Amino acid sequence: MTTTNLKRTLTGTVTSDKMDKTVTVLIERKVKHPLLGKIIRVSKKYHAHDENNEFRQGDVVVIEECRPLAKTKAWRVAKLVEKSEAA
Repeated sequence: MTTTNLKRTLTGTVTSDKMDKTVTVLIERKVKHPLLGKIIRVSKKYHAHDENNEFRQGDVVVIEECRPLAKTKAWRVAKLVEKSEAA
């Protein structure tokens, strides 16, 4: 029996890296409004674990679901998609 990776993954932008070993990631989705039918942007922020403090504000990252690591932190940064322009 093979094990498959059933963890949910989301792609978003790092908005804060001020905490130790934690980054805040902004996830934006486009959904259709149920009554108006207009496409609207819905955003949500997640705290994600960053073991080596390597991700900076503006980076585009993929986060994956994991066990709860703190009161508000149940996601882990899986990989870097795009480095931010600012140095």
